[in-house]
Amino acid sequence: MKKTIVSLITAIVVLFGFSNPSLAAKNTYKVQNGDSLWGIAKKHNITIQQLITWNNLKSDNIQLNQVLKVSGTEAAPGKKPAAKPAAAQKGYKEITVKATAYTGSCKSCSGITSTGINLKKNPNAKVISVDPNLIPLGTKVYVPGYGEAIAGDKGSSVRGNKIDVFIPDHKKALQWGTKTIKIKVYY
Repeated sequence: MKKTIVSLITAIVVLFGFSNPSLAAKNTYKVQNGDSLWGIAKKHNITIQQLITWNNLKSDNIQLNQVLKVSGTEAAPGKKPAAKPAAAQKGYKEITVKATAYTGSCKSCSGITSTGINLKKNPNAKVISVDPNLIPLGTKVYVPGYGEAIAGDKGSSVRGNKIDVFIPDHKKALQWGTKTIKIKVYY
């Protein structure tokens, strides 16, 4: 009987001793070479804004080997929190903005947004440049005539009620022109 109890206690210690680190591993992510907030958020099905909030980040910069929380609450083992699609968010607010277009292909452009999205490698990404004081980076937005996008960039000329939509083709970006439209900003 004594051996059975000792064996049972040993099994419990081993079980719980090894399960907690795996739980922690599912709730954190170690930054690797080439990672961006956008890529990490996409990989873990969360928003950039959640990464920024959960990790108290003061900027969009992340460091190699930095450990980031990728879950806001303790998740059950094997389950990861699912980000809601924009249509299923709690709600949205409408904002009237002046919308212009940009490409990631100009001579002085790196093609990498302030949140780390590589527009040259992801030409089909729906990304808009915003004033983060009005629309937080990582927010999902619906832009009429463009579709559902992520607020993934900020620009020196994008202030207040102005957005810049990413269009990879220079000709099509010029065709977009300047529009005054009402966008939906999901929260």
